[in-house]
Amino acid sequence: MSRMLRASAIMAAGTMVSRVTGFVRTMVLAYAIGTMALGDSYNAAYAIPYSILDLLLLGVLSSVVVPMIVRAQQHDPDGGRAYEQRLLTVATVTLIAVAVLAVIGAPLLIDLYTDWAPGSKKYEVAVLLARFILPQLAFFGVGAVAGAILNTRDRYGAPMWAPVVNNLVVICVFLSYVLLSDAGSNIDQVSDGDLALLGLGTTAGIVAQAAVLIVALKRVGFSFVPRFDVRNARLGEMAKAGIWTIGYVVVTQLGFMLTTNLSSAAGDIVEGHGITPYTLAFQLFQLPYGVIGVSVITAMLPRMSRAVTEGRFDDVRTEFGSSVRLICALMVPVSLLLMVLGPAITVPIYGHGANSVASAVYIGNVLQVYGLALVPFSLFQLLLRVFYSFGDTKTPVFVGAGTTAVNALLMWLFYVMLPARYVVMGLALAYAIAYGLGAIIAWVLASRRVRGLGGWAIGMALTRMYLAAMPTAVLALVVVWIVTGAFDGLGFVNSLIVLATGGGLGLLLYLGVAHRARIPEVNSIVGMVARRVGR
Repeated sequence: MSRMLRASAIMAAGTMVSRVTGFVRTMVLAYAIGTMALGDSYNAAYAIPYSILDLLLLGVLSSVVVPMIVRAQQHDPDGGRAYEQRLLTVATVTLIAVAVLAVIGAPLLIDLYTDWAPGSKKYEVAVLLARFILPQLAFFGVGAVAGAILNTRDRYGAPMWAPVVNNLVVICVFLSYVLLSDAGSNIDQVSDGDLALLGLGTTAGIVAQAAVLIVALKRVGFSFVPRFDVRNARLGEMAKAGIWTIGYVVVTQLGFMLTTNLSSAAGDIVEGHGITPYTLAFQLFQLPYGVIGVSVITAMLPRMSRAVTEGRFDDVRTEFGSSVRLICALMVPVSLLLMVLGPAITVPIYGHGANSVASAVYIGNVLQVYGLALVPFSLFQLLLRVFYSFGDTKTPVFVGAGTTAVNALLMWLFYVMLPARYVVMGLALAYAIAYGLGAIIAWVLASRRVRGLGGWAIGMALTRMYLAAMPTAVLALVVVWIVTGAFDGLGFVNSLIVLATGGGLGLLLYLGVAHRARIPEVNSIVGMVARRVGR
């Protein structure tokens, strides 16, 4: 536990700074281009390279590449060095080719991911932005492989801190747009030069991020030599293992494609209630998982893969149980606070410049619904890593397909049943329900694989965490009721008061109650913080 806590703390610190600068980035984005038509076009174009990377690489990294690098390090005479060089060579060449094809096919990609008619202003602006943003595919992919190699060497700092550089570059780009452009959020006045600044500036951030990771690789003694002897790259083994992971990513991306199409259609009916509110709320929803969940999972997977390779199933169960309890010790109170304080969080972040307070409140309403999904989504991701540590990429495809099918059905039902202004909130609710069911199915299957996951002990621990978090939720509700009643709604200052009192004091209250309830994970976190402050 202490070893995982230390590794997770290093990553969480970098991720926290990354997410804080990410907050600033989204604040500047909303200030510069808002959540109306131009914001929708930018976010549609911005989402596409991440979707392509999911299809080609990022899903395979955690499920296939990391375990294969670990095995190469354990069994190859050179400690896996040549294998890593071949892997980086193949990824670089492949992703350059994909980036070129994506730029050429930008109109088709925008047509796939949105409901906008070709020739419309939103569509044309999105296509041009996509052509400026899609070249980042090559740099992002190479950086991701470099990060995976660093993780297998237990070097977690650079992969978690490199996005900070990306965020800082993009913040400067959007501030430059505010200073240099007269268009603001008006899509009819934006020029090709304005769009080039936004698109190429976004790509420049990814280039800087990849550069940081490559430098970090050199510092750990990795010298990149291009190797084209792909026969020794074990691509066949990777393809055999990765085909199911790619299938899983394809399924989830089909669900994401439906989400962007439905939200873009809703945004055409009620402007400001489309892709951009969905994207911004989803980014905030992912923040706790990105800071806490990803850090723990990144530290957990290599160790779990080694335990499986050596046949130590008891260690697999122990590693999984510790990870669940460590993540949920913080996820549980945060999820309740998101459900209560959503608008109070989003108004200070997004209610400025080109974006109105009313639009920021709507983003907060979507975030409140997403709060329901935080714990189930985190458990779902942890459970998938159990299968991946066994080299099983097939089972997650079927679990993911079922989850996505439920999500798609519910999204369509909510789109048909709800007024357009509530559609994006309905999409978030569908997501929460689907991942709740998906986590249950994944738990049953993973438990069979490991011959038990300690469900009773984990269930009791989660129950104690929720009971400890209930006073926090009640305090936050009372604060919201008092402040909104006294000041007639949420403005910037009112929201800060709500966050400081309901959020800040609420978390302190949770830590105090959990400490008195002797929840070990919370005591470990409090003790670690106290020791660091004492230094």
